[in-house]
Amino acid sequence: MNPPLFTRRHMLRSTATGFGYLALAGLAAQAAALETKARAGDRTRPTHFPARAKRVIFLFMQGGVSHLDTFDYKPRLQKEHGQPFPAGKGGKVLGSPWKFTQHGASGQWISELFPHLARHADDLCVVTSMHTDAQAHETAVPMFHTGNSLQIRPSLGAWTLYGLGSENQDLPGFIAMNPLDRFGQNHSSAFLPASYQATFVKPGGKDSGAPVANLAPGHLAPAQQTAQLDFLRGANERRLVADQVNPELEGVIGSYEMAFRMQAAVPSLMDLKSEPEALLKSYGIGSTVTDAFGRQCLFARRFAEAGVRFIEIGTNGWDHHKELATDLAASAAAVDRPIAGLLADLKQRDLLKDTLVIWAGEFGRTPFAQFDNGRDHNNRAFTIWMAGGGVKAGHRHGVTDDYGREGLADRVHIHDLHATILHCLGLDHEKLTYRYSGRDFRLTDVKGNVVKEILT
Repeated sequence: MNPPLFTRRHMLRSTATGFGYLALAGLAAQAAALETKARAGDRTRPTHFPARAKRVIFLFMQGGVSHLDTFDYKPRLQKEHGQPFPAGKGGKVLGSPWKFTQHGASGQWISELFPHLARHADDLCVVTSMHTDAQAHETAVPMFHTGNSLQIRPSLGAWTLYGLGSENQDLPGFIAMNPLDRFGQNHSSAFLPASYQATFVKPGGKDSGAPVANLAPGHLAPAQQTAQLDFLRGANERRLVADQVNPELEGVIGSYEMAFRMQAAVPSLMDLKSEPEALLKSYGIGSTVTDAFGRQCLFARRFAEAGVRFIEIGTNGWDHHKELATDLAASAAAVDRPIAGLLADLKQRDLLKDTLVIWAGEFGRTPFAQFDNGRDHNNRAFTIWMAGGGVKAGHRHGVTDDYGREGLADRVHIHDLHATILHCLGLDHEKLTYRYSGRDFRLTDVKGNVVKEILT
């Protein structure tokens, strides 16, 4: 077939004095610039103001941790255990099966579920007055990660990388070791350039497979991969010479180049043979109960040290509608020693001061019993803690009622938490925007206030 004599591109260039082509070229160049800027993970970018933290390690306990059995001590539950919950608002009051003790010079109330973490009480900034809009996992998990419970939005990690850029051009700036597949796009970049989404890494262990899926093509040797990249670059350069900007091709080249560099960087970071036995033991690696999460924590430290901006790790199994006494104890035992090991390791390496560590679930639990021995979802009050990265150490913020069902003072919404996290990173949540579909979007939508009371 003969090629068309009059292409659409030629028409836009030649008719109406080329105004149509000017618009097309402008839009294409803008898209290409964004992809080109993003494809190498982007180098570091200036913050809006001096940052307290350079990176984030997010420990997500999916399922809804019972704050009433971990960090929000409520003696009244013990006193009224088994009695009807007041005003007919629930079932019978359920007292905590665990004792609470004050720890450290700060006197933080922590239950006996976390004996190892309790030794770091003076490093923790505990927020007991969290609340959120949703109380179903399918909406609350996205709400915590993206600030929106119903629509696909960029995740907190994607916004962080978009705002700050990457410190290591051989590694992704956003890594997740708990993909939360059940809950959709919690680690996605949504309408941000694709290079800001999370790279999923398997933390290793028995039968875990390759750390990063599809990283190295088995049918291509390194020299062949180099030739492939050279061919793509050449194709792109020929298009540019012909004034044909192709942002899709730019994105493909960027992802291939990053994958090629990662093939050399990732294996060394995932090799724990060089770590002292005592350090591995401090993370619980080698113990059946703590090995899986301990590996996540140690890799999080190694990735943070290597310049990764945002690392999310975590576990599920915190949804204790029944059998609270046995199941919550098992969940806590799996993470207690590894988290304590992580905090100690970060401090020893002088990394905690500019690493913001966040521990959270998507909501809390009720003070009254469900199925006699469990707790239901509660979005009106729950507890998180943070450490390092510009938050006050040994500090407690917020007050809940005597039953821990609802916040009474200094309440903190998810949007407030997101605004505060970005603030620690030197980013103004109102200025960190991205124009999409005719409007400027931001992580906190049109809400959110920085919780200045918890900042140093």
